Amino acid sequence: MSAQPSNTSLAERKALVMQGMQASITARMKAGLDLKSPACIYGLCEAHNVVVRFNDINMEGMYDRTSKPRIHVSALRPLARRTFTCAHELGHHVFGHGSTIDELREDQVNSGDRPPNEILADAFAAFTLMPTLGLREAFAKRHLDPNRATALDMYAIACNFGVGQATLVNHLAYGVNMINQMQRDRLGRITPKMIRTELLGEVVSTPLTVADLHWNSPTLDIEQDALLLLPSGVVVDTSMLAPERVLAGGRLFRAAKCGITRVAIPGNSWATYVRIAKRQYVGLARFRHLEDTADD
Repeated sequence: MSAQPSNTSLAERKALVMQGMQASITARMKAGLDLKSPACIYGLCEAHNVVVRFNDINMEGMYDRTSKPRIHVSALRPLARRTFTCAHELGHHVFGHGSTIDELREDQVNSGDRPPNEILADAFAAFTLMPTLGLREAFAKRHLDPNRATALDMYAIACNFGVGQATLVNHLAYGVNMINQMQRDRLGRITPKMIRTELLGEVVSTPLTVADLHWNSPTLDIEQDALLLLPSGVVVDTSMLAPERVLAGGRLFRAAKCGITRVAIPGNSWATYVRIAKRQYVGLARFRHLEDTADD
């Protein structure tokens, strides 16, 4: 089980966050990743010889420290949340922590009463998924001042790094000090549902991923039946991504079936591989894009 909460001073917390950041750099370098691009956390786990499995369990995740370490992630949580949870559990592995079970909770990355091991794992996850250089580049190439960026701007950047908007905003405010408290509070009042409504012109509960013209990840992970907003002019396999309609911000598609498909803009370097998993898929992470697979 995770350690019991303890009061951690601000100085101690800052030191732990710094350790988490440094460990994230080492972990990315060990996997052959640069220090700014979005990273697939499941591929990173494989590079560290940690098996990841999605389970139908009512918890955030679990790290099982054995001779063949495993991470278990709840298939019931939103996709971006699973990504952060997996990175958090990898943090436990990297720091040599014992087996842990992380129960359902709200985002507590800024809570001073988190146990030191949890602060370390959270910091590792945040900096692994959202490296400082990558965030600076994301705003620069969009010609955005982080303190003036809109919720829609933040949403597109969060999608690019595979995290939730609230996770990105909190990291910008408390992890890398790129936005002030006023901007953090303003953005904190805007929910993903409100953003979807603004983009789509209607209230929908279906998850939506936005990949704008500045998307720079080689892969894009979504689940079957989820919505995907791609730039105008994009060419897709319509058997995999069913066209929905044209919007002011691009073309809207729905993930029709599981698998991997390449989307690209002819005459442009913009392209990515869309990896579609079964909704709330249960099984090994490496097989998540396949319809029916054997497990070990």
